[in-house]
Amino acid sequence: SAPVSSSARLPVPALNITDSNGTQALNASAKFVATPEGTALAYGSLVFMALLPIFFGALRSVTCSKSKVRRLERLTLQLRYNASDMPETITGRDAARFPIIASCTLFGLYLFFKVFSQEYINLLLSVYFFGLGVLALSHTMSPLMSRIFPDSFSNKQYQLLFTQGAEETKEEIVNYEFDTKNLVCLLISSVVGVWYLLKKHWIANNLFGLAFALNGVELLHLNNVSTGCILILSLCLQVFGTNVMVTVAKSFEAPIKLVFPQDLLERGLEASNFAMLGLGDIVIPGIFIALLLRFDVSLKKNSRTYFYSSFLAYIFGLGLTIFIMHTFKHAQPALLYLVPACVGFPVIVALIKGELTEMFR
Repeated sequence: SAPVSSSARLPVPALNITDSNGTQALNASAKFVATPEGTALAYGSLVFMALLPIFFGALRSVTCSKSKVRRLERLTLQLRYNASDMPETITGRDAARFPIIASCTLFGLYLFFKVFSQEYINLLLSVYFFGLGVLALSHTMSPLMSRIFPDSFSNKQYQLLFTQGAEETKEEIVNYEFDTKNLVCLLISSVVGVWYLLKKHWIANNLFGLAFALNGVELLHLNNVSTGCILILSLCLQVFGTNVMVTVAKSFEAPIKLVFPQDLLERGLEASNFAMLGLGDIVIPGIFIALLLRFDVSLKKNSRTYFYSSFLAYIFGLGLTIFIMHTFKHAQPALLYLVPACVGFPVIVALIKGELTEMFR
């Protein structure tokens, strides 16, 4: 996806004004000219929000990876484990196929919005993302809740179990274990979900978007650096020269993007002229940055050189995207700038340290 400004300072053929629900308002007379302060606040906030899920998602991916090793060790002893809690590992074959699948899915959504009523599609998607958002936000909040609740809190354990078949052929369909703290997280997330479903408020959208991005960075694991390079470089080529992503991102009334109003200083929380950043511009580089953090940990040198270099590269790439967008007054595919930066900086560091072979092993 591309960072897009809905401010009418940009040419109308390139970008449309959006109202508070994200629907298009094509009346050019309703243009809003963002102030420099409002623009700086909007894009500064987007950059900050993009960095949060990458940083904390990468840290949590290390914990998740260690948990995977412990579960595999228990698997050897017990010959069973709950696979639903395991991170999804992306192999080289998956990385090669992913751009094709993503292109077909994206183009299919593009055609849907061209052929069918946008209102009914967004209604269906809102209900779908309500369920996903509640679960994602609950999972994101869970570690924080564990720290907030005192040790004296009565934390009861529960298990939701569905099976099919008789005693000898009984097969587990769902086996979900949770506790009282998880229920509190689920309740709070449901309140946010209802708020989003009824009001489509940009704050509720961002809470779900941040949760989706953090969970993606945490749970989607690349198996090696070569796979990561194949994945993000192919996606970089995919977004070049097409307006399909921008069209879909602007048409979707779903938390697949982070938004921040450029007229916040003038209209407060009811502001409606948004700048936005697609979650793909966060998650795709984010899973590569998380991989480099796990590579740093595997070196056992008590250093986070590759993680910090790629993290700084992401900041540089996103800043360059915003600069070029305002220079040429047109929405930009952020991956076109983020991918070379996030790959190039760590590779240069590896060349300097003489660890390039070890990195791609």
